[in-house]
Parts: sequence; structure tokens; C-alpha cells
Amino acid sequence: MPSDLKEATGRPDRFLALHYANNIWAQNIAEVMGTAETSPESFDAVVAFARESGLEPVEIRKEKAGYVLNSLLVPLLNAAAGLLLQGVADPQTIDKTWRIATGAPSGPFQIFDVVGLTTAYNISSHAPDAGSQAFARYLKENYIDHGKLGVATGEGFYRY
Repeated sequence: MPSDLKEATGRPDRFLALHYANNIWAQNIAEVMGTAETSPESFDAVVAFARESGLEPVEIRKEKAGYVLNSLLVPLLNAAAGLLLQGVADPQTIDKTWRIATGAPSGPFQIFDVVGLTTAYNISSHAPDAGSQAFARYLKENYIDHGKLGVATGEGFYRY
């Protein structure tokens, strides 16, 4: 959270976070999140910088772990992981269902591959719930230990 770091900067009134999405060249959002001490001028300057950079600024007016994007995305990814681990459906079926039903260009396992399976593993392995821990083990045993890390290595849940 920006408020956890602001004092270390020596300029808490000029400190805030600028969070980019994956594939920034295509999904061109930049989440701007300040603290209670961030000056309106600093906030507005970073929003303008993002806009001038060709990005769509997402103005977050209250600190929120996960920002807006990941606050929406993580529950989807967790639900997809649960469906897989429960044996309800395979990744391709889950992705196809999501894409057809919502019109989204990518399903949750395609998103995992873009984010990177190491990132998904690190997040899941540090989560307190048993489902996340089980998914972390699944990723490690079936993908990470075999060098399949997602788009970055050419293979994850899919081949690229």
C-alpha cells in the first residue's frame, strides 16, 4: 500500500502508486492510487502523465489492496482454480465457458499464463486458505517444476 511506504520517501504529499496492467500496450490502463496525504496536485499530475502516455487512468480515491483491477480479477482466478482442483472441468473448458458467456477475449487460465505461473504460485502459496495452498502445490508440481511458466516460457496451461 502506498501509505506503508510514504514516510520513507521524505515527501509523503508527493507519493502515490501508479499500477500498470499486464500487456500494457493492449490493455492500456494505469491505476493511480494515493494516500490520505497525497496532494491533489500530485495526484492530478500523475493522472495527466498516464493520459499523455496513451493510457486510460483509473483514479482510485481510497487505498485498496489489489487496486480495482486485481480486486475484480483475483476472485475470478480463484474460482477457476477451485473448479479445476475440484475436478469440475479442465482449464480449456473453464476458459471456453468464460469467453463465450462473457465475450471476454481470454479465460482465467489464459490470464494465469499471461500473469505468469510463478506469480500465481507466489500469491497462492502465501494465502492463508487451504484452496490457495492446494492450487500452489498443483502449479508447482504440474507446471513450475517442469519449466512451464506461461507465456514467458512458451508453455503453461497452453502452448505459445
